[in-house]
Amino acid sequence: MLGLIIKGIVIGVLVSAPMGPIGMLCIQRTLNKGRWHGFVTGLGAALSDVIYAALTCLGMGVVVNFVEANQAPLQLIGSIVLGLFGYYIFQSNPTRNLKKQKEKKLSYTQDFITAFLLTFSNVLIVLLYIGLFARFGFILPEHSIWMSLGGISFIGVGAVLWWFGITYIVAKLKKWFNVRGIWVLNKVVGTVIIALAVIGALSVLLTSYFHLPLLQIY
Repeated sequence: MLGLIIKGIVIGVLVSAPMGPIGMLCIQRTLNKGRWHGFVTGLGAALSDVIYAALTCLGMGVVVNFVEANQAPLQLIGSIVLGLFGYYIFQSNPTRNLKKQKEKKLSYTQDFITAFLLTFSNVLIVLLYIGLFARFGFILPEHSIWMSLGGISFIGVGAVLWWFGITYIVAKLKKWFNVRGIWVLNKVVGTVIIALAVIGALSVLLTSYFHLPLLQIY
């Protein structure tokens, strides 16, 4: 169970970390209106992430025997998907949509709802979840429904931890937080994701196809 908890938290962070539209909105609200407005924005995104994780888990549960029978190729495909996602994050310009003007004052409830709807409109996140679940072996036949629900809940924990941390950093470094800082953060996140994908792909190739006694990294 501990392994499932760790995997859930890691997946939650990986899904939340890239500075896409919701990340920019979170940072913008943190800078313009204060840390807690930014954090509540992140909570809205986290709720959407958990819902999509549950839907993906349910869908993969239907084909769990297929996943078990084809674990190695699916993990390899998952690593490739993860690498492509990392490259997209690395080469994207997250500051393009960062508005300079202050937005209309919203309540915490409005912050939460707008962030939730914005994140929930991105149905392609399911593809990312499929890749991550396959890569980390997150859905396995021996997992009970309660273990799966626990794992999904910790995806939410990982997402919340990310938004709590990033809003704390942005609020503390508000005077020095600039466009270049956001750009560098995205480069770092993209690089880490690509590195995880490469390590995962090599691990699968060496252990499953070349049968070398290499320890699994994750």
